[in-house]
Amino acid sequence: MIQPVAGDQGDRPIDRVVVVTRKTELEELTARFNTQGQARFYLRQAGMDFDPVRAAHDTYHAALDRVMGSLPQGLKQLRLDRELVPQFEFGSDVVIALGQDGLVSNTAKYLPRQPLIGINPNPALFDGVLLPWRADDTEKVLDLTISGKERRQAVVMAEARSNDGRRLIAFNDLFVGASTHVSARYELTYAGRTERQSSSGIIVSTGAGSTGWLRSVMAGAAGLAAAYGDTGVPTVPPQGYDREGEQLFFSVREPFPSNTTGVSLVHGVITRDRPLVVSSRQSRGGVIFSDGMEVDFIEFNSGTDVTIAIADQKAWLVVP
Repeated sequence: MIQPVAGDQGDRPIDRVVVVTRKTELEELTARFNTQGQARFYLRQAGMDFDPVRAAHDTYHAALDRVMGSLPQGLKQLRLDRELVPQFEFGSDVVIALGQDGLVSNTAKYLPRQPLIGINPNPALFDGVLLPWRADDTEKVLDLTISGKERRQAVVMAEARSNDGRRLIAFNDLFVGASTHVSARYELTYAGRTERQSSSGIIVSTGAGSTGWLRSVMAGAAGLAAAYGDTGVPTVPPQGYDREGEQLFFSVREPFPSNTTGVSLVHGVITRDRPLVVSSRQSRGGVIFSDGMEVDFIEFNSGTDVTIAIADQKAWLVVP
């Protein structure tokens, strides 16, 4: 259910607007090749068209200018690059993520209570599942949020907690496995059963993330089964699963059957009273990361037990 939410900031008034941005492809290329001219030369030598890259850059910055120009003058303002979000301490803020969708998910898990507004800077380029607002909506949606009249969606997230107290939150999905393409070795416990496994890793998806990695894994499984005449394997619906639903979904990628490893616990639903426990059985190279951010990870080596469950923390997305 989508509903207005009051008091999530501990009854403290909002005193700052934080606009989270990400570098455009042109900015990343310029950082790599020192100048735009050299970036253009590189793309053309590779047989690629520079003009769409430049156009996307211009469109993004035009949207950024509209957003920054619409911020209330009476509040503090801060523009924050995505790379700095994990280390940033958010306070009594309202946060704007200026798309893509991944920017919303990579920001939301660092906001324990702050409202998050997803703005689509380029609707022609981005589907914007998590970006219901446009740059021209900035003033309106901020007025609603600052006055406490906005509507928020409480998005369920996943949590991985290790036996030594480390914790990782995921908006879309968690990956448990090896840091390279070698097989991950671990013991999985779920619904009263335990199994030693060797696989390409485990994907744990939230409802919000079910249209991504989980959908890919399930579509592959369904396609493989169909090739052998079994058309009964379900796939994730196009709209995904309920973002506010109290459930997570896990799938084991490419489990290997052997004398010591099994393949019977490869998919399931995690609920409040039915978590997933994974115990590492590899000496080094084990990792757990969330939402595709491999730089923000928990080591998952021998002696590490991780409980994966529904997080108490939720993401609060401002929606129309």
